[in-house]
Amino acid sequence: MKAEPFRLEPVLHPRLWGPRTLAPLFPALHDLPEPIGETWLSETACRAAGGPYAGAVLGEAWKAMPVTWRGERLAQRESFPLLTKFLFPVQKLSIQVHPDDAYAAKHEVAAGGCGKTEVWHIVSAKPGARLLLGLKSGVTREQFLAGLAAHTLEDLLQSHPVQAGDTFFIAPGTVHTLGADMVVCEVQQYSDLTYRVYDYGRTDAQGRPRALHIDKALDVIHFGEQRIAAMPSLPLRDADGNSGRLLAACRHFAAERWEIQREARFAGTPDAFRLLIFLAGSGELRWNAGSSAYHPGECWFIPANLAGFALAPQESSSAIVTWIPDTLQLGRKLAAGGASEKEIAQVVLG
Repeated sequence: MKAEPFRLEPVLHPRLWGPRTLAPLFPALHDLPEPIGETWLSETACRAAGGPYAGAVLGEAWKAMPVTWRGERLAQRESFPLLTKFLFPVQKLSIQVHPDDAYAAKHEVAAGGCGKTEVWHIVSAKPGARLLLGLKSGVTREQFLAGLAAHTLEDLLQSHPVQAGDTFFIAPGTVHTLGADMVVCEVQQYSDLTYRVYDYGRTDAQGRPRALHIDKALDVIHFGEQRIAAMPSLPLRDADGNSGRLLAACRHFAAERWEIQREARFAGTPDAFRLLIFLAGSGELRWNAGSSAYHPGECWFIPANLAGFALAPQESSSAIVTWIPDTLQLGRKLAAGGASEKEIAQVVLG
C-alpha cells in the first residue's frame, strides 16, 4: 500500500465556556445549537476523509495501518499517541491541573494510566487576553486551600498576557487556566485526565455544577518556586526561503510552526508519522502520487514512510507540524544547525 496523507474530520466538543460560532477558523460552523469550546483534530474518533482508510475512525486506522506508516519508533504503540485541538474560550476555563505518568499509572488505570503534558500555541488573541499558569512564588498548600475557600484562587496564580504567536508549555502539576478572547492550538500527550479545582460556580444546562477533583489535584500540584513565561522558540528556515520556528519539544511531542510564502518541501521522517495542522491560508498539499487542496482548521496525517511532501500556497499560509521526537536526536540536529546548548535546553524539555 502506497503511503498517502489523509485529512481527519474534527470532532466538536461542547463546553460551557465556548462560543456558538467557530469562525473565522471554521467559517461553516456558526449559529451552533450549543456552545462548542474545543475541536479535537486527532481524536481516535476522528474519521479519515480520504485515502485508503476513508470513513474509518483514526483509532481503527492506527491499528490497521502498516508499521511503516506509524514509524519505526512507534511500532509497538497500541493506541494513537498524539492529541491535537483548537480551543475557543469566550469565558475562563476552570482552574485545573494534570497528573504525570507515574501518578496516572498508579491512580488512573481505568482512564488509561497516562498523565497529561501539553503545549498551548496562541493562534489569535484580542487585546488584553490573558491566561493563568503556575502558582506565585512561595504559595503553600495551606494558602492554596484558603484561597479556594475564599474564592480568591486566581490571586495566587501567575498571570500572563498573550498575543498571537506565543507558546506556553504546561507540565504536569502546574495549575493553569485560559482566559477569554483567544484561539489556541493545543498539542498534547494523548490523555484527557484533568483535575478541576475551581469552576467559578458555573452549572451545566441541567443546573448541575461540574465535578471538582480537589483531593487528587492536591496530590499532584507542584508547590514552591515556579518561573514561567512564554516559551522562546528556535528559528528554522527551509531551502525555499520559508521561515519556521521550533515551538517546543519533549518526549511526548514536538511542534514547529511554518510560514509558507512560496512552495515549501518537507523531507520524509521514517521514524515517526507527523500531523500537519493549518492555521491560515490555502493552497495545495502535494506528494509523489497525488495532491489535495488544504484550508484553515484542517489536520492531516502524514505517514512516516512518505518520501516527502510539499505545500504550494495560493495565499500566505501558516501551519503547525507536530510529531513524537527522539529528543536526543533532535537536540543533535539543532546543535548541528548552530543552536547553542542554552537555546536548545529552553525549547527541548527532556
